Amino acid sequence: MDMSTDVTSAAQPFTPALIQLIWLASPALPIGGFSYSEGLEAAIDHGFVHDEHSAANWLVDQLHLTQSRGDMAVLGHMVIAWQTHDHTRLEALSQWVHATRESAELRLQSEQMGRSMLEWLRNQNAIDGDTIAVCNRWVPTYPLMFALALSRTGASLEQCLQAYAFGWAENMVQAAIKSVPLGQNSGQRILTQLAQHIAPAVKHALQVNDESRQAFSPMLAILSAQHETQYSRLFRS
Repeated sequence: MDMSTDVTSAAQPFTPALIQLIWLASPALPIGGFSYSEGLEAAIDHGFVHDEHSAANWLVDQLHLTQSRGDMAVLGHMVIAWQTHDHTRLEALSQWVHATRESAELRLQSEQMGRSMLEWLRNQNAIDGDTIAVCNRWVPTYPLMFALALSRTGASLEQCLQAYAFGWAENMVQAAIKSVPLGQNSGQRILTQLAQHIAPAVKHALQVNDESRQAFSPMLAILSAQHETQYSRLFRS
């Protein structure tokens, strides 16, 4: 008896939610996240981050102070808006994202990764022409496009934000490994610390509403602006 399996014919007509979340969180997703350090490289240049301990503290603070209160919160709101086809709400949230990119580099990152995410979704045949047209009403920022991808996984909102947060953490740890520099074991220890903070960060993000959502991180904005003219750089932000 021929026990070989035709992978194409045996494939399920859908991808389970967990696998979709792992896929979206992967640094291998071709959207350019590896090109950015989100101010970390500038913090290293100024001596704020210089070893494993200071890198871990910097990233944990960034997770709670900027991601949880800002991008993760707006991402959750965007997922719901995509699922309910609330385009008016999506436009307002998209405008908030643009208003909170406080440097040219952060704006470039958001827009470049958003365009790449939209192109990835299109190449995966994950969205139809009408959805693409909706996306192109606004500049497709990364939070807006990532929320669109998350909204189609069937996962809970909590799981969606956990996947986003872990993907962000893994990218940032890789940036720290390259630019501090650190060894792989140091990177894994930092990632362990970040992973322990993801659940409370997500819990906080889910409680944030339009009035409490914020993007107040002046030191990060200053470092990002200074990074634009930094003498030696590995990353685009």
